[in-house]
Amino acid sequence: QLVESGGGLVQAGGSLRLSCSASGFTSDYYGIGWFRQAPGKEREFVATVDWNSDTTYYGDSVKGRFTISRDYSKAIMYLQMNSLKPEDTAVYYCAAVSYYNIYFETPRGYESWGQGTQVTVSS
Repeated sequence: QLVESGGGLVQAGGSLRLSCSASGFTSDYYGIGWFRQAPGKEREFVATVDWNSDTTYYGDSVKGRFTISRDYSKAIMYLQMNSLKPEDTAVYYCAAVSYYNIYFETPRGYESWGQGTQVTVSS
């Protein structure tokens, strides 16, 4: 089970940190990541981290501004979001997968999803 928290309203240029708390068979995780979905748009890849090696990958729109990390012992993943822009406004979802696959930058590459947390960036 994945549970997101930390969303909210922030002004452009501000920062937020999202958390994703994982429970259950976390030792089976291969990758865990973040996606976001704005109204009327497709779900977009934000970032992902290899649960064991800590290797990270980012979507082009957030590179240099967002940082994904995980606390293995606490089974929590974080997304530090800096220099936020109005176009970052979306529902942010945590997702996990138990095996390597080439679709890790797309929703089809993940098996489990959280319920989402709203992030709103005002201009």
